[in-house]
Amino acid sequence: MRLINTDTLEFKEFIGTPEPYAILSHTWSEDEVSFRDFYDKPRRETQRGFEKVRFTCKQAREDGISYAWVDTCCINKESSAELSEAINSMFKWYQRAQICYAYLEDVSESGVGLSSSRWFTRGWTLQELIAPRSIDFFGAGWKRLGSKDGLVVQLAEITSIDITILAGTSKLGQASVAERMRWASNRKTTREEDMAYCLMGIFDVNMAMLYGEGPKAFIRLQEEIMKETDDQTLFAWKASPESAANYPYPCITRRRPVRAIAT
Repeated sequence: MRLINTDTLEFKEFIGTPEPYAILSHTWSEDEVSFRDFYDKPRRETQRGFEKVRFTCKQAREDGISYAWVDTCCINKESSAELSEAINSMFKWYQRAQICYAYLEDVSESGVGLSSSRWFTRGWTLQELIAPRSIDFFGAGWKRLGSKDGLVVQLAEITSIDITILAGTSKLGQASVAERMRWASNRKTTREEDMAYCLMGIFDVNMAMLYGEGPKAFIRLQEEIMKETDDQTLFAWKASPESAANYPYPCITRRRPVRAIAT
């Protein structure tokens, strides 16, 4: 695992168990700092996305944490092997972090607009909400909005995720497959395949990354879930006309998460 030293703002590689670290959750925008950019110090200082890296490290230092992880730059996405390993490990990385800083840049300093934040509409941020033990939320101007524990009622209302799952008093595996799929039903990803890949940790499965496979990624996800559980709610879906026309087998016709049939 590649982490950023929060004092020197330099990478350090860890084999096996890393030092305690903070982790950032955010929605991507233009001018993010890539792995390659991170080594070009004059360039990275001019990039808008470096503000997120700088803040994450500053906040981690204040919290007594010497290392931090930021997805934009800590993964060398030019290496398909490294990218695949990172995506398959992502849930555990968020789960094992000392604290997660969730940056909701479209929420005012007073917290106005929390429920309509883009952060709640993206596929990847679902596991970033569920996995960490501790989350501090920040809005515009890096104003702290509250903690996961303190905002848990609001978070449950916004996401329709059971409050006991968010609070950590119920295990993720206690939620049915249908319920977990429902959490993702209104979320989106930039790349079609990521709508499947971002759910691997939610269902505790692993898959190879095959960008370019399109909707087949979600079918593969369902097949992997079938191997791990006998939960029949996986099949309790209402197929779209397009989906039903293209795939003859109703048990694995879904191209993306949809809502379960009411029972």
